[in-house]
Parts: sequence; structure tokens; C-alpha cells
Amino acid sequence: MGLIIIRMLFVGVGTLLGYYVSTQLDEVVSKPEGMAIGFSVAVAIIFSELLFRRVALKVIIGGILGFIIGLTSANIIATPLKLVPLERSIVNFLVLLLNAFFGYMGVTIGIREGERFNPANIKKLFRGGIEENLKVLDTSVIIDGRIADVCETEFLDGTLVIPQFILLELQHIADSSDSLKRARGRRGLDILHRIQKMSHMEVRITEDDFPKIREVDSKLIALAKRNGAKIITNDFNLNKVAELQGVKVLNINDLSNAVKPVALPGETMRVFVLKEGKEAGQGVAYLDDGTMIVVENGRRFINKNVEVAVTSVLQTAAGRMIFTRLKDEEEHEVQ
Repeated sequence: MGLIIIRMLFVGVGTLLGYYVSTQLDEVVSKPEGMAIGFSVAVAIIFSELLFRRVALKVIIGGILGFIIGLTSANIIATPLKLVPLERSIVNFLVLLLNAFFGYMGVTIGIREGERFNPANIKKLFRGGIEENLKVLDTSVIIDGRIADVCETEFLDGTLVIPQFILLELQHIADSSDSLKRARGRRGLDILHRIQKMSHMEVRITEDDFPKIREVDSKLIALAKRNGAKIITNDFNLNKVAELQGVKVLNINDLSNAVKPVALPGETMRVFVLKEGKEAGQGVAYLDDGTMIVVENGRRFINKNVEVAVTSVLQTAAGRMIFTRLKDEEEHEVQ
């Protein structure tokens, strides 16, 4: 509401300034014309401000620099024309055309290059063309979504690289006729948009592709090897194949398992037995973070809360499993 009032006041001030200028140039501009010009200029400025708010700063700077370079080039080219023995009106018209053409081309090229501009390119020049700390995202980790939470905590640094072929795969999934796949694809695109909006994260879309390689995972590995980058994934198979080829991998599942609370043998906890286990008499419960709890002789307590004591913990690539037994049985055995 406050901005609306300020803009209305600005328009009013612009109109008054137009009126004042017209009183000073009464023979050139009438008072109504001066007020109309002041009003129009004020509205144009407000419209430009609203437009620029939706555009990234690097795009605006790119357009301005492109426009300046375009006009400079046009005037350099137009300098010899002023020496040609032609009518002044024709020379002025040609100069105007050159300024319009090069100015327009400068703005369009500047905007396009401004969108592609990445501060990391400047760092790359000072590092002799070698860029470090690149991380390539694969489709599975984008759809998973936890990567956005990790980025928000600022534990992850460097540049996140998103290949164009990964975006195409996400778009293909988002356009699927299957409702579940479509939801997963759209979730992935939303996650990428969320990461791009984080001011502390540097995200780069790369068009590097490997036409001779058909599989997306193989393209990811080739891209990582070419740029000396790491791959962020939660795909177990991609993890193994990449490591075999000498590419470093950051697995979100490994990170998730590493930060889960540690359960020590003998520690007690209260759990809700949800279903029966694979072995006879076993019950299965889950912690809030998804860790599976296997309860010996817990089958008879399905859909009930029970006190259990930890007997052992098994850590696997797929996650962590905690084996327990009923606390009453534990105490009875001790006695």
C-alpha cells in the first residue's frame, strides 16, 4: 500500500514538474502539453521499475552494456559517412539507422549473454582455465528433494551443474501420462527452481552433451570426468559405476545415514510395532527418520507401543537397521 502511495505522489510530482517547465518554455510547450509530458515520463519510469523488478540484475546490466557497445560501434562506423559528399539529411538518416540497428543488436545480445553470465567464469580466468568444486546433479537426487534441504543449510558449497539432458529427462517425466511419474517430474522441476532462488548457491545449466552416448547415467559420468566434477546422487548403481571409473560420488543416502541418531546396545526406546517381520515372531517398527527397528518376539504387539532394548545395529548401503528385544524380556534375562 505504501509503494502505491509513493508511486501516485511520484506521478503527481512529475505532472507538476511538466507544468513548471511549460511555464518556462511557454512559447515552445503549452501548459497542458507540459503536464501531459511530465505525467507520461513519470508513468514510464514506474512501468520500467516494475519491469526491472522481474528481471535479474545481470540481465539488466548485460542489456545496458550491450546497448552502450552497440551505439559506440554504430558511431565508429558512421564516422566515415560524414565525410561522404551527400546531403546532410541523408547522412543523418543513415547514422540514425546505424544507431537503431546496432543499439537493438547490442541490447538483444547483451540480454542473452547476461542470462548466461556466471561469476564462476571470471574465477576460471584467474585459475588458468581450471575450475574446481563442481558438482553434477542426477535426476534421482533432484526428484528426491533432500538436496534442496542440504543446500539451505549451507553445508554444500561450490557450483551445482545441471546438464541440459537432465532437464530434458525431467521434462519428459513431468509430461508423462502416468500420474505418479508426472508428479515426480514436476516435483523435480520445483526443487531445481527452489535451489536456483537461493542466493548463496551457484547453479549452472550446461548444454554439454555426448551424442554418441545414449544412457543418461553414462553421460553424467562422462561430463563429470571431463570437468573434474563430483556426482551427487542417491542411485546405488550409478554410485558404484562412477566409482569404478574414478569419479567421486556424494550419495545423499550416505549423508542421511551419517546424521541419523546413534543407537547403542543396551539403550532403551519406545516404539510402535507396525507389522510383522520376515522371521517368525518378529515385529517391525520405524523411527521418525525412517530407520527400521526389528523387535524380537514383537509380532504379538502389532499396532501397540512397547518398550524395547537395543541389541545390535546393522549399517548397510541401503540404510540402518536396529535390532531390539522387548525390555521385559531383557530385564528377565538379566535377573
